[in-house]
Amino acid sequence: MRRVVVAGIGQTVFGKFLHRTVRSLAEEALSAALADSGIEAEQIGVTYFANALSGLVTGQETIRGQVALRNTGVMGRPIINVDNACASGSTAFHLAWLAVASGQTDVALAIGAEKLTHEDKAVTFGAFASGVDVEERARLQMDAPQGHSVFMDIYAERARRYMAFSGATPEDFALVCIKSRQAASTNEWAQFRAPVTAEEVLGSRMISTPLTLNMCSPIADGAAAAIVVSEAFAQRLAKPRVYVKASAIVSANQDGLGKTAAERAANAAYEAAGLGPEDIHVAEVHDASAPAEIMLYERLGFAAAGEGVALLRDGVTSVGGRLPVNPGGGLLSRGHPVGATGIAQLIELTTHLRGTAGARQREGARAALAECSGGQLGADSALAAATILTNF
Repeated sequence: MRRVVVAGIGQTVFGKFLHRTVRSLAEEALSAALADSGIEAEQIGVTYFANALSGLVTGQETIRGQVALRNTGVMGRPIINVDNACASGSTAFHLAWLAVASGQTDVALAIGAEKLTHEDKAVTFGAFASGVDVEERARLQMDAPQGHSVFMDIYAERARRYMAFSGATPEDFALVCIKSRQAASTNEWAQFRAPVTAEEVLGSRMISTPLTLNMCSPIADGAAAAIVVSEAFAQRLAKPRVYVKASAIVSANQDGLGKTAAERAANAAYEAAGLGPEDIHVAEVHDASAPAEIMLYERLGFAAAGEGVALLRDGVTSVGGRLPVNPGGGLLSRGHPVGATGIAQLIELTTHLRGTAGARQREGARAALAECSGGQLGADSALAAATILTNF
């Protein structure tokens, strides 16, 4: 397998843009990634287009990537549509990496774009519900909740179990939100950049105990793109080298047996990269709810079981800490346009490895990890992706 370099990155601001289209978002992200890389669209050998839910919101299905990119220079060559729940963007990136690493092409594009806002929020929440086995929902009588995604009920149940096991409190979950907003305050692409207090987080509308509104990732529209190239091709480019050291995707174990998908994906990435959790300097994780971030500290090996909350309380995972987690604001503050999320995580990490993250820069960053989970099967996420980037 050949070494692969992240050559270009670009994204839109994430937010609620009722009158924007998937096409306009995708075109903006692609244009930014091309400008960042210095590569022409016609040099891209294959495109992987990530979009998970907006087909259900907008009605555009089956040829989403071809429709979104029809006015761009990538047309005429392969465009592969990717839907893998919240890890759609991570999966598109994995496939782009694999295409270059295998020698299929020297230049590949991973792009994710999502349109989730709708005048009727029930349409959006219904789209999110498609990430759960519909037969399982019927058997367990998991009715679609009013006013929020079914996933928040799932995350709330996990949070209650974790609280009983670890001693974590709602105040700890509020601290995740405060940390997230502080990080996002310097991220021009983030949906929510204004600071928030513990009182505001805990006092916001209860969604599903113990999760309040501010503890839940928001509905968002947006797009993100990354261009990856072979190491030989990268010699023509002026950008600092950021390498894809490892990329791993796993599905849920049958009946949720054994280690979680996130843990197994991370372990596979560590093994492929020849690194361990102790070698990671900065990370982006799938904080669809505030408690999920803390639990992922443990699943990714950053802390022992039940001890993730100590990393949070001690400031280890804050910007300026030893291991900043979600320095771009994460899903909670950067936003969660599902198909774009996994690529946005990698964009944030690439800036740290290039040394261009500004006020949120993790000084001396050499290795970075992104984790993104998707869907729900039984007691676990339906899949998880882990990617390790380095500048060596």
